[in-house]
Amino acid sequence: MRVGVPREIKTHEYRAGLTPPSVRELVRHGHEVLVQAGTGAGIGCDDASYAAAGARIAPDAASVFGEAEMIVKVKEPQPQECDLLRPGQLLFTYLHLAADAPQAQGLLRSGCTALAYETITDARGHLPLLAPMSEVAGRMSVQVGSQALLKAHGGRGVLLGGVPGVAPGKVAIVGGGVVGSHAARMAVGLGADVTVLDRSLPRLRQLDDLFGGRVHLVFASLDAVEQAALAADLVIGAVLVPGATAPKVLSRAQVARMQPGSVLVDVSIDQGGCFETSRPTTHADPTYVVDGVVHYCVANMPGAVARTSTWALNNATLPFTLALADKGWRAACRDDVHLRRGLNVHEGRITHPAVGESLGLPWVPAEDVLG
Repeated sequence: MRVGVPREIKTHEYRAGLTPPSVRELVRHGHEVLVQAGTGAGIGCDDASYAAAGARIAPDAASVFGEAEMIVKVKEPQPQECDLLRPGQLLFTYLHLAADAPQAQGLLRSGCTALAYETITDARGHLPLLAPMSEVAGRMSVQVGSQALLKAHGGRGVLLGGVPGVAPGKVAIVGGGVVGSHAARMAVGLGADVTVLDRSLPRLRQLDDLFGGRVHLVFASLDAVEQAALAADLVIGAVLVPGATAPKVLSRAQVARMQPGSVLVDVSIDQGGCFETSRPTTHADPTYVVDGVVHYCVANMPGAVARTSTWALNNATLPFTLALADKGWRAACRDDVHLRRGLNVHEGRITHPAVGESLGLPWVPAEDVLG
Protein backbone atom coordinates (compact mmCIF):
# COMPACT_ATOMS: atom_id res chain seq x y z
CA MET A 1 0.00 0.00 0.00
CA ARG A 2 1.12 3.57 -0.64
CA VAL A 3 0.92 5.48 2.67
CA GLY A 4 1.01 9.28 2.68
CA VAL A 5 1.98 11.64 5.49
CA PRO A 6 1.17 15.33 4.87
CA ARG A 7 2.62 18.10 7.00
CA GLU A 8 0.16 19.26 9.65
CA ILE A 9 -1.29 22.71 8.96
CA LYS A 10 -3.48 23.44 11.99
CA THR A 11 -2.31 26.56 13.86
CA HIS A 12 0.85 25.75 15.85
CA GLU A 13 0.50 22.03 15.23
CA TYR A 14 4.00 20.57 15.04
CA ARG A 15 3.36 16.84 15.45
CA ALA A 16 3.84 14.35 12.62
CA GLY A 17 1.67 11.39 11.62
CA LEU A 18 4.65 9.04 11.38
CA THR A 19 8.16 9.11 12.83
CA PRO A 20 11.13 7.83 10.80
CA PRO A 21 11.17 4.56 12.83
CA SER A 22 7.49 4.04 11.97
CA VAL A 23 8.27 4.66 8.31
CA ARG A 24 11.00 2.03 8.51
CA GLU A 25 8.51 -0.51 9.91
CA LEU A 26 6.04 0.14 7.08
CA VAL A 27 8.75 -0.12 4.43
CA ARG A 28 9.93 -3.39 5.94
CA HIS A 29 6.37 -4.70 5.52
CA GLY A 30 6.60 -3.92 1.81
CA HIS A 31 4.72 -0.64 1.73
CA GLU A 32 5.66 2.62 0.06
CA VAL A 33 5.65 5.75 2.23
CA LEU A 34 5.32 9.24 0.84
CA VAL A 35 6.17 12.08 3.26
CA GLN A 36 5.63 15.75 2.53
CA ALA A 37 8.77 17.87 2.75
CA GLY A 38 9.11 19.52 6.17
CA THR A 39 6.72 17.13 7.94
CA GLY A 40 9.17 16.35 10.73
CA ALA A 41 10.63 19.82 11.27
CA GLY A 42 8.63 20.32 14.47
CA ILE A 43 9.83 17.05 16.02
CA GLY A 44 13.49 17.42 15.15
CA CYS A 45 13.42 15.07 12.13
CA ASP A 46 14.57 16.45 8.78
CA ASP A 47 13.64 15.12 5.37
CA ALA A 48 16.94 13.21 5.19
CA SER A 49 15.99 11.14 8.26
CA TYR A 50 12.71 10.14 6.59
CA ALA A 51 14.50 9.32 3.35
CA ALA A 52 17.02 7.21 5.24
CA ALA A 53 14.11 5.25 6.73
CA GLY A 54 12.87 4.50 3.22
CA ALA A 55 10.33 7.27 2.57
CA ARG A 56 9.96 9.20 -0.66
CA ILE A 57 9.82 12.94 -0.05
CA ALA A 58 6.96 14.77 -1.79
CA PRO A 59 7.10 18.51 -2.49
CA ASP A 60 3.59 19.42 -1.32
CA ALA A 61 0.35 18.17 0.24
CA ALA A 62 -1.38 17.82 -3.13
CA SER A 63 1.23 15.27 -4.19
CA VAL A 64 0.74 13.26 -1.00
CA PHE A 65 -3.05 13.26 -1.16
CA GLY A 66 -2.98 12.66 -4.92
CA GLU A 67 -0.83 9.52 -4.77
CA ALA A 68 -1.51 7.89 -1.39
CA GLU A 69 -4.05 5.16 -0.77
CA MET A 70 -3.95 5.79 2.99
CA ILE A 71 -3.35 9.16 4.65
CA VAL A 72 -1.90 9.09 8.17
CA LYS A 73 -2.18 12.34 10.12
CA VAL A 74 -2.42 13.64 13.67
CA LYS A 75 -5.13 16.31 13.67
CA GLU A 76 -8.43 16.41 11.87
CA PRO A 77 -8.23 17.45 8.21
CA GLN A 78 -8.60 21.16 7.67
CA PRO A 79 -11.07 22.35 4.98
CA GLN A 80 -8.41 22.51 2.25
CA GLU A 81 -7.33 18.97 3.15
CA CYS A 82 -10.89 17.66 3.00
CA ASP A 83 -11.00 19.03 -0.54
CA LEU A 84 -8.00 16.83 -1.42
CA LEU A 85 -9.54 13.60 -0.13
CA ARG A 86 -11.24 11.31 -2.64
CA PRO A 87 -13.46 8.23 -2.85
CA GLY A 88 -11.62 5.02 -2.08
CA GLN A 89 -8.97 6.79 -0.01
CA LEU A 90 -8.43 5.88 3.65
CA LEU A 91 -7.85 8.55 6.30
CA PHE A 92 -6.40 7.53 9.67
CA THR A 93 -6.16 10.35 12.25
CA TYR A 94 -7.90 12.08 15.13
CA LEU A 95 -11.29 13.37 13.93
CA HIS A 96 -13.44 14.42 16.94
CA LEU A 97 -16.42 14.72 14.61
CA ALA A 98 -19.13 14.98 17.27
CA ALA A 99 -18.36 18.66 17.82
CA ASP A 100 -17.34 19.51 14.26
CA ALA A 101 -20.24 19.42 11.80
CA PRO A 102 -18.35 21.30 9.03
CA GLN A 103 -15.55 18.74 9.06
CA ALA A 104 -18.08 15.90 9.05
CA GLN A 105 -19.77 17.38 5.99
CA GLY A 106 -16.41 17.77 4.28
CA LEU A 107 -15.54 14.13 4.88
CA LEU A 108 -18.98 12.96 3.74
CA ARG A 109 -18.66 14.98 0.51
CA SER A 110 -15.18 13.60 -0.17
CA GLY A 111 -16.40 10.00 -0.32
CA CYS A 112 -13.35 8.81 1.63
CA THR A 113 -13.22 6.22 4.41
CA ALA A 114 -12.15 7.72 7.74
CA LEU A 115 -11.04 5.93 10.88
CA ALA A 116 -10.68 8.00 14.06
CA TYR A 117 -7.97 7.33 16.61
CA GLU A 118 -10.22 8.47 19.45
CA THR A 119 -12.96 5.85 19.00
CA ILE A 120 -10.74 2.76 18.67
CA THR A 121 -11.10 0.60 21.78
CA ASP A 122 -9.28 -2.23 23.50
CA ALA A 123 -10.33 -5.37 25.35
CA ARG A 124 -10.82 -3.44 28.60
CA GLY A 125 -13.07 -0.84 26.98
CA HIS A 126 -10.34 1.80 27.08
CA LEU A 127 -9.27 4.12 24.25
CA PRO A 128 -5.65 3.16 23.52
CA LEU A 129 -4.97 5.76 20.83
CA LEU A 130 -6.49 8.58 22.84
CA ALA A 131 -4.64 7.62 26.03
CA PRO A 132 -1.13 8.86 25.15
CA MET A 133 -2.37 12.31 24.15
CA SER A 134 -4.66 12.37 27.18
CA GLU A 135 -1.62 11.70 29.35
CA VAL A 136 0.20 14.60 27.72
CA ALA A 137 -2.81 16.94 27.89
CA GLY A 138 -3.47 16.02 31.53
CA ARG A 139 0.06 16.86 32.56
CA MET A 140 0.10 20.01 30.43
CA SER A 141 -3.20 21.22 31.88
CA VAL A 142 -1.59 21.99 35.22
CA GLN A 143 1.40 23.69 33.58
CA VAL A 144 -0.74 25.98 31.41
CA GLY A 145 -3.18 26.54 34.25
CA SER A 146 -0.43 27.65 36.59
CA GLN A 147 0.82 30.08 33.92
CA ALA A 148 -2.68 31.47 33.38
CA LEU A 149 -2.95 32.08 37.13
CA LEU A 150 -0.08 34.57 36.97
CA LYS A 151 -1.31 38.12 37.54
CA ALA A 152 0.48 39.29 34.40
CA HIS A 153 -1.62 36.80 32.42
CA GLY A 154 -4.91 37.91 33.95
CA GLY A 155 -5.04 35.34 36.75
CA ARG A 156 -5.47 35.61 40.52
CA GLY A 157 -1.73 35.73 41.17
CA VAL A 158 -1.69 32.39 42.98
CA LEU A 159 1.30 30.05 43.25
CA LEU A 160 -0.20 26.56 43.22
CA GLY A 161 2.36 25.15 45.63
CA GLY A 162 2.12 28.04 48.08
CA VAL A 163 5.03 28.81 50.39
CA PRO A 164 5.55 28.28 54.13
CA GLY A 165 2.94 30.40 55.88
CA VAL A 166 0.69 30.71 52.79
CA ALA A 167 -1.81 28.02 51.79
CA PRO A 168 -1.33 26.30 48.43
CA GLY A 169 -3.65 26.94 45.54
CA LYS A 170 -6.78 24.82 45.11
CA VAL A 171 -7.13 22.65 41.99
CA ALA A 172 -10.43 20.95 41.09
CA ILE A 173 -10.30 18.27 38.39
CA VAL A 174 -13.63 17.18 36.97
CA GLY A 175 -13.16 13.68 35.58
CA GLY A 176 -10.88 11.02 37.01
CA GLY A 177 -9.90 9.22 33.80
CA VAL A 178 -6.54 9.37 32.04
CA VAL A 179 -6.51 13.16 31.72
CA GLY A 180 -7.70 13.70 35.28
CA SER A 181 -5.31 11.27 36.92
CA HIS A 182 -2.29 12.73 35.10
CA ALA A 183 -3.42 16.26 35.92
CA ALA A 184 -3.71 15.25 39.57
CA ARG A 185 -0.22 13.73 39.49
CA MET A 186 1.25 17.02 38.29
CA ALA A 187 -0.79 19.18 40.68
CA VAL A 188 0.17 17.02 43.65
CA GLY A 189 3.80 17.24 42.58
CA LEU A 190 3.58 21.03 42.69
CA GLY A 191 2.16 20.89 46.20
CA ALA A 192 -1.35 22.10 45.34
CA ASP A 193 -4.51 21.24 47.28
CA VAL A 194 -6.14 18.84 44.79
CA THR A 195 -9.71 17.57 44.48
CA VAL A 196 -10.75 15.05 41.83
CA LEU A 197 -14.44 14.57 41.08
CA ASP A 198 -15.84 11.58 39.20
CA ARG A 199 -19.14 9.70 38.94
CA SER A 200 -17.54 6.24 39.07
CA LEU A 201 -17.03 4.92 42.60
CA PRO A 202 -14.71 2.14 41.37
CA ARG A 203 -12.57 4.78 39.68
CA LEU A 204 -12.47 6.90 42.85
CA ARG A 205 -11.31 3.80 44.75
CA GLN A 206 -8.54 3.25 42.19
CA LEU A 207 -7.42 6.85 42.56
CA ASP A 208 -7.46 6.48 46.34
CA ASP A 209 -5.05 3.56 46.02
CA LEU A 210 -2.91 5.50 43.55
CA PHE A 211 -2.59 8.72 45.54
CA GLY A 212 -2.72 7.32 49.05
CA GLY A 213 -4.76 10.13 50.60
CA ARG A 214 -2.88 13.00 48.96
CA VAL A 215 -5.92 13.94 46.86
CA HIS A 216 -9.50 14.70 47.91
CA LEU A 217 -11.79 12.29 46.03
CA VAL A 218 -15.42 13.34 45.67
CA PHE A 219 -18.42 11.89 43.86
CA ALA A 220 -19.26 14.31 41.05
CA SER A 221 -22.79 15.33 41.96
CA LEU A 222 -24.02 18.62 40.54
CA ASP A 223 -23.66 20.22 43.96
CA ALA A 224 -20.15 18.86 44.55
CA VAL A 225 -18.87 20.08 41.18
CA GLU A 226 -20.33 23.52 41.79
CA GLN A 227 -18.86 23.83 45.28
CA ALA A 228 -15.43 22.64 44.14
CA ALA A 229 -15.39 25.08 41.22
CA LEU A 230 -16.41 28.05 43.36
CA ALA A 231 -13.62 27.32 45.84
CA ALA A 232 -10.90 26.56 43.29
CA ASP A 233 -8.15 28.68 41.81
CA LEU A 234 -7.82 26.28 38.87
CA VAL A 235 -10.53 24.00 37.43
CA ILE A 236 -9.57 21.37 34.88
CA GLY A 237 -12.33 19.86 32.74
CA ALA A 238 -11.44 16.26 31.88
CA VAL A 239 -14.73 14.55 31.01
CA LEU A 240 -15.24 12.33 27.98
CA VAL A 241 -18.02 10.33 26.35
CA PRO A 242 -16.28 8.34 23.57
CA GLY A 243 -17.25 9.68 20.16
CA ALA A 244 -19.93 11.99 21.56
CA THR A 245 -20.15 15.65 22.55
CA ALA A 246 -18.78 16.29 26.03
CA PRO A 247 -21.41 16.98 28.72
CA LYS A 248 -21.46 20.45 30.25
CA VAL A 249 -20.40 20.35 33.90
CA LEU A 250 -20.48 24.11 34.60
CA SER A 251 -23.08 26.58 33.34
CA ARG A 252 -22.49 30.22 32.43
CA ALA A 253 -24.19 31.25 35.68
CA GLN A 254 -21.87 29.02 37.73
CA VAL A 255 -18.77 30.35 35.95
CA ALA A 256 -19.91 33.89 36.75
CA ARG A 257 -19.86 33.00 40.48
CA MET A 258 -16.28 31.73 40.43
CA GLN A 259 -13.48 33.75 42.00
CA PRO A 260 -12.23 36.60 39.79
CA GLY A 261 -8.97 35.62 38.14
CA SER A 262 -9.54 31.89 38.60
CA VAL A 263 -8.74 29.67 35.62
CA LEU A 264 -10.66 27.07 33.62
CA VAL A 265 -8.66 24.64 31.47
CA ASP A 266 -11.02 22.69 29.20
CA VAL A 267 -9.22 19.56 27.98
CA SER A 268 -12.55 18.32 26.59
CA ILE A 269 -12.68 21.12 24.01
CA ASP A 270 -11.97 18.71 21.12
CA GLN A 271 -15.36 17.16 21.89
CA GLY A 272 -17.19 20.47 22.26
CA GLY A 273 -15.97 21.45 25.72
CA CYS A 274 -17.38 20.70 29.17
CA PHE A 275 -17.97 24.29 30.32
CA GLU A 276 -20.82 26.32 28.83
CA THR A 277 -18.48 29.28 28.33
CA SER A 278 -15.84 27.27 26.43
CA ARG A 279 -14.91 27.90 22.81
CA PRO A 280 -11.86 26.55 20.94
CA THR A 281 -8.67 28.60 21.03
CA THR A 282 -5.21 28.11 19.54
CA HIS A 283 -1.65 28.13 20.80
CA ALA A 284 -1.27 31.51 19.09
CA ASP A 285 -4.04 33.02 21.25
CA PRO A 286 -4.77 30.45 23.97
CA THR A 287 -6.89 32.30 26.54
CA TYR A 288 -9.85 34.62 26.88
CA VAL A 289 -11.85 35.95 29.82
CA VAL A 290 -15.54 35.47 30.57
CA ASP A 291 -17.05 37.05 33.70
CA GLY A 292 -13.58 37.54 35.15
CA VAL A 293 -12.57 33.90 34.71
CA VAL A 294 -9.61 33.03 32.45
CA HIS A 295 -10.39 30.25 29.96
CA TYR A 296 -7.72 28.09 28.31
CA CYS A 297 -9.36 26.00 25.56
CA VAL A 298 -6.65 25.03 23.09
CA ALA A 299 -7.94 22.17 20.95
CA ASN A 300 -4.53 20.62 20.24
CA MET A 301 -2.68 21.00 23.51
CA PRO A 302 -0.14 18.18 22.90
CA GLY A 303 1.02 19.97 19.74
CA ALA A 304 3.02 22.30 21.97
CA VAL A 305 5.26 19.41 23.05
CA ALA A 306 5.39 17.93 19.59
CA ARG A 307 8.39 15.64 19.93
CA THR A 308 7.17 13.91 23.10
CA SER A 309 3.64 13.70 21.72
CA THR A 310 4.59 12.31 18.31
CA TRP A 311 6.68 9.50 19.72
CA ALA A 312 4.03 8.65 22.32
CA LEU A 313 1.30 8.63 19.67
CA ASN A 314 3.28 6.50 17.21
CA ASN A 315 3.93 3.92 19.92
CA ALA A 316 0.17 3.44 20.11
CA THR A 317 -0.88 3.89 16.48
CA LEU A 318 1.79 1.87 14.67
CA PRO A 319 0.25 -1.61 15.19
CA PHE A 320 -3.06 -0.36 13.78
CA THR A 321 -1.37 1.47 10.90
CA LEU A 322 0.47 -1.74 9.98
CA ALA A 323 -2.73 -3.80 10.17
CA LEU A 324 -4.56 -1.37 7.88
CA ALA A 325 -1.70 -1.31 5.38
CA ASP A 326 -1.03 -5.06 5.49
CA LYS A 327 -4.64 -6.26 5.23
CA GLY A 328 -6.53 -3.31 3.80
CA TRP A 329 -9.08 -1.51 5.93
CA ARG A 330 -11.97 -3.88 5.28
CA ALA A 331 -10.13 -7.05 6.31
CA ALA A 332 -8.40 -5.29 9.21
CA CYS A 333 -11.73 -4.04 10.57
CA ARG A 334 -13.41 -7.42 10.08
CA ASP A 335 -10.59 -9.12 12.01
CA ASP A 336 -10.46 -6.61 14.88
CA VAL A 337 -13.67 -5.35 16.49
CA HIS A 338 -11.69 -2.68 18.35
CA LEU A 339 -10.27 -1.22 15.15
CA ARG A 340 -13.75 -1.47 13.61
CA ARG A 341 -15.02 0.94 16.25
CA GLY A 342 -12.68 3.53 14.80
CA LEU A 343 -14.66 3.60 11.55
CA ASN A 344 -16.50 6.95 11.53
CA VAL A 345 -17.19 7.69 7.86
CA HIS A 346 -17.43 5.59 4.69
CA GLU A 347 -18.46 6.74 1.21
CA GLY A 348 -20.70 9.56 2.35
CA ARG A 349 -22.20 7.82 5.38
CA ILE A 350 -21.60 8.13 9.14
CA THR A 351 -20.68 4.73 10.58
CA HIS A 352 -20.38 5.45 14.31
CA PRO A 353 -23.53 5.75 16.44
CA ALA A 354 -22.26 8.38 18.89
CA VAL A 355 -21.03 10.57 16.05
CA GLY A 356 -24.31 10.30 14.15
CA GLU A 357 -26.41 11.01 17.23
CA SER A 358 -24.27 13.98 18.28
CA LEU A 359 -24.49 15.53 14.81
CA GLY A 360 -28.15 14.66 14.32
CA LEU A 361 -27.29 12.73 11.16
CA PRO A 362 -28.36 9.25 10.05
CA TRP A 363 -25.78 6.53 10.52
CA VAL A 364 -25.26 2.93 9.52
CA PRO A 365 -23.46 0.25 11.56
CA ALA A 366 -19.85 -0.35 10.58
CA GLU A 367 -20.71 -4.02 10.06
CA ASP A 368 -23.13 -3.05 7.27
CA VAL A 369 -20.44 -1.35 5.18
CA LEU A 370 -17.94 -4.16 5.77
CA GLY A 371 -20.23 -6.68 4.07
